Amino acid sequence: MSQDRLIKLACEKCKRVNYWSSKNKKKVERKIELKKYCNWCRAQRVHKEAKK
Repeated sequence: MSQDRLIKLACEKCKRVNYWSSKNKKKVERKIELKKYCNWCRAQRVHKEAKK
């Protein structure tokens, strides 16, 4: 996994970075949104792609 493909996924409610993922930036132009478990909120929340 190269550095240019890494993205941060931050919780939409508490804004904490809980996950790192990768994406093909040439094919996927929109920001990624995934429903993941947030340890800080202790619930499943939408995690959006954050700036590096």
